[in-house]
Amino acid sequence: EQAVAVAGGIIGGILLFVLIGITAYLLWKKFCCLLSYEKLTSPVKTTNANAIFQDQSASEMQLKSTRSRSIPFIIPPTLHGRDWINLTNEEQVQEDSDPYTIPQSGPRSSFHSLAGAYVVGTINPELYKFPADKSETDFPEGSIGRLWFSIEYEQESERLLVSLIKVRKLQPPADSCSPFVKIYLLPDERSYLQSKTKRKTLNPQFDENFVFQVSSKMLLQRTLKFLVYHVDKEKKHHLLGQVIFPLKNETLTDDNKLVIWRDLEKENLEPPSDYGDIQFSLSYNDYLGRLTVVVLRARGLKLQEESHAVSVYVKVSLMNHNKFIKSKKTAAVLGSPNPVYNETFSFKADQTELDSASLSLSVLQSIKEEKTHLLGRVVVGPFMYTRGKELEHWNEMISKPKELVKRWHALC
Repeated sequence: EQAVAVAGGIIGGILLFVLIGITAYLLWKKFCCLLSYEKLTSPVKTTNANAIFQDQSASEMQLKSTRSRSIPFIIPPTLHGRDWINLTNEEQVQEDSDPYTIPQSGPRSSFHSLAGAYVVGTINPELYKFPADKSETDFPEGSIGRLWFSIEYEQESERLLVSLIKVRKLQPPADSCSPFVKIYLLPDERSYLQSKTKRKTLNPQFDENFVFQVSSKMLLQRTLKFLVYHVDKEKKHHLLGQVIFPLKNETLTDDNKLVIWRDLEKENLEPPSDYGDIQFSLSYNDYLGRLTVVVLRARGLKLQEESHAVSVYVKVSLMNHNKFIKSKKTAAVLGSPNPVYNETFSFKADQTELDSASLSLSVLQSIKEEKTHLLGRVVVGPFMYTRGKELEHWNEMISKPKELVKRWHALC
């Protein structure tokens, strides 16, 4: 029993000694921190709360007077161990110095959480804004409206999702306008989806979703067509404009939703000619010596065989004195008498050659890559080769360098 009592006393003494040692170490560490804190803050003049608040108000008034929309850029208290050399117009540069020196001047910022911070300059928020979207403000001369939509394709369900967003700056035939939109997925022109009618507005907001079922193999052969109509008081429909959007040049995936806008175009109300019509644009860059042709679409073609296996393409050839120079072809569109291409071709042509050069556009049909049939042709060029609309198109292209001139032409 005496041995147990002695052992217990020794263990208790040891624990008491350890506890006293830990307590002494913590008190010594806290005392050292207080000494270092007093040493760091000793150069700073002590002020009461009212003085700091007044200093803060004066600083804010000074900032408002110099730049009303600027945001103060401040140094947090942890970076006070640096010297900041004044430059011009509130600009500062940092210089290495004694880490325990604190700047004595400079306006104070926030009274609460940033009581030890200093204002070293300001940031102008206007410099960091994203550029404004000008699609709703910059309209071309003679504009009849602009349409916004988005497209997305679901691979698993083979669904094309089309969102009709809005239309802006419509030009109706009457003072009031009640527009709606029909959406086609060409070449199928027998079925369409239709939006709701928006009453008495030139800037309708639709925000409607539509779904077309189309296989992934046929997707790039399809073209979206939007027809914008106005309903008058007698319930008659008036076409205000259209947008043609081929899908072949777009990358459509489940996680790739494209938001697109296009200017409305007037539909060609003239009946198609005997062999059909073709629409294309011409442009000439005199500086680069480059002739550009944009094959847009054709309509009313007289196909030799009505079948989905029928492919129709356009061959564009540059001629000089009836001598073949170069030709290029569009991609083939299957089974449609109204194909849409939207393909651009460029040819090298010196300005001195324009009086003897011409362009031939031939619409050709092939069935399963067998025999090719010529459906129609049109030639545009100078007075040496053409007359009428074809000559007018060529002359307008020369008179408006670097500008795309678009026209319809009858095939022959």
